[in-house]
Amino acid sequence: MGRPLDRLTLSGFKSIKSLEDFEFKSLNIMVGANGSGKTNLVSFFQMLRAMSEEGLANFVAESGGADGFLFNGPKETPEISAHLRFGQNEYKFTLVPTASAQLSVKAESHFYHRWTNFGGGTSESRLKQWKDDKSSFFPRSPGVGAYIYGAVSSWMVYHFHDTSARAPMRRDQSVRDWRELSPDASNIASFLLRMKNHDESSYSAVRETIQLVAPFFDDFLLEPEKMGENEVIRLEWRQKGSSFPFQPWQLSDGTIRFICLTTALLQPNPPSTIVIDEPELGLHPFALEVLAGLLRDASLRTQLIISTQSATLLNHFNAEDVIVVDRENGHSTFRRLDGMSLSDWTKDYTLGELWQKNVFDGGPSHEGISSR
Repeated sequence: MGRPLDRLTLSGFKSIKSLEDFEFKSLNIMVGANGSGKTNLVSFFQMLRAMSEEGLANFVAESGGADGFLFNGPKETPEISAHLRFGQNEYKFTLVPTASAQLSVKAESHFYHRWTNFGGGTSESRLKQWKDDKSSFFPRSPGVGAYIYGAVSSWMVYHFHDTSARAPMRRDQSVRDWRELSPDASNIASFLLRMKNHDESSYSAVRETIQLVAPFFDDFLLEPEKMGENEVIRLEWRQKGSSFPFQPWQLSDGTIRFICLTTALLQPNPPSTIVIDEPELGLHPFALEVLAGLLRDASLRTQLIISTQSATLLNHFNAEDVIVVDRENGHSTFRRLDGMSLSDWTKDYTLGELWQKNVFDGGPSHEGISSR
């Protein structure tokens, strides 16, 4: 029941004072200076994911409290409101700060032919409660709430920035944790094992794509081990010409991050919307070229919302794929590029070069003051 996001209206969230009925296509490449607000939109999708898992309170607490979520703080912004459209369904909610520095759900409603409103005053969203909602006309069929939950809960934010020696992606993982690739790839070994056993063509595509960027890489050694009453697995691998079992901590930061990105973008049953913040980190220019191809291909199967500061990555996309994020009068603005207006420029320059020259807003010299 997962559906990609068609349009979003959002107000009062971090640096996003007001975003009105903004359209998202199958491929959305957000570009902008540091502090422009790209990451704040990514954070909104992370909050949605938390709401769908009844984890809003923990998400807010772990992010420093409610005040940081409100545009310029609670004195200027009393509430956060959002209106999402996907297919024939719509979902609205309003969040307000509490005295204990949490966010409370003031109002929540969903739409299919008509709006159904729910009361407020709860610490968690009702999204997960709608999971098993049944149709009033066809009791064996899902109801509106189930479709709303199915859409929002299917949107995944991947964040593969932590590639340290103690990063979860490099550690032992439960063999049973294979149902979806986790946001930080903490279950990548078990996920790849499941893919290898049940979708060999997808697994082979992952392996061959990694070999383009890391020619020394031969294959993963995905061999479960018994640890007490549980089975665990780690991302062991071998290089070409050797049977020696190399360990995940022997992969460079860039290589293991590319492995995670490749797995996310080539998974056989991807989320209906994938959000990735700065996938270019630590990657060689040739790896960025391969990544751009993966992104273009993946956008034919799922919706992608990508945040980047890489002119090299930007060079591989069309103007209509690009959303320029800028900071104006202290708040974030979002604008999709118009290919026609740039047609004279793109005869002689790439999009990355035009961004660096500040031909369109959001260039590197347009620095924001704060990430919130």
